Amino acid sequence: MTERKLALVTGASSGIGLELAKQCAEHDFDLVIVADEAEIESAAEAVRAVADVDVQAIRADLAAEDQIERVMESLGGRAVDLLCANAGRGMGKGFVEQDWPEIRDVIDTNITGTIYLTHRVARAMRDRGEGKILFTGSIAGFIPGTFQAVYNASKAFIDSFSIALRHELKDSGVTVTVLMPGVTETRFFERADMLDTAVGQAEKDDPEYVAEIGLKAALNGDEQVVSGWKNKLQVAAAHFTPVGILAEQHRKKAAPGSGDRGASGRGESGNTRTMLISNAVLLGVAGVGMLLTYQNRRKVAEMRHPRFAHR
Repeated sequence: MTERKLALVTGASSGIGLELAKQCAEHDFDLVIVADEAEIESAAEAVRAVADVDVQAIRADLAAEDQIERVMESLGGRAVDLLCANAGRGMGKGFVEQDWPEIRDVIDTNITGTIYLTHRVARAMRDRGEGKILFTGSIAGFIPGTFQAVYNASKAFIDSFSIALRHELKDSGVTVTVLMPGVTETRFFERADMLDTAVGQAEKDDPEYVAEIGLKAALNGDEQVVSGWKNKLQVAAAHFTPVGILAEQHRKKAAPGSGDRGASGRGESGNTRTMLISNAVLLGVAGVGMLLTYQNRRKVAEMRHPRFAHR
């Protein structure tokens, strides 16, 4: 009997990570799922209910190198065919109001621990000449995160790192994909103490849908995927919007108490109007951006190919 492939999924106790684990099971992967919460055991039961695959649950803090080593030792030398590097933490409130140990924990979980685990797994994949890595980045990485400064910066790192690593591993047999979701219905905002913010109270994407988009892209070997058309618009607009405007927009969504005030204090109807206006602006900015990109590419093409200049 052929041994199943193995997927290692971090941050798998709930949310996107749990949905990724379930969908890996549906694709006939055995699993090692990791989180620093006791709920990882019940998550394992939920994954086993999806398909008849082997699921090993490990409670470990991925901010600590020795805990990552324990995860690697638990593999018993078995090769990881798919790494879903999903573990991450968020923090609300202003940077100077936050406690340093919590700030350090976000950095060590989202960046240091994620990169250390990836280094261990990716090197083995490279040596074997096969494997797939899926990072859970975020569209937050394109936006200066006022009142989420450390979190958004950490996601900017992951978004950038994943693309760079992909191209370093080009032609090695290892593919790297980054999933960039927007606001998703998980425990993120509860844990980040952001339930009183506008973004914490906003309508959110379904984590099952987000995970499906991400896993499909990873299995296809795609470079990146943004889940949802509204999030795609935000990413497109972010490339052409001054960073100060982006930071101010983020402040209005993430400032403590912003959810209590509604959209500019106007209640539900104000929220709806603001959303419609924001979407219209995003469409306009994205359209202008795509037009400028097209024009620039055409100019480059004409410079390289003068015979096309008068067509």
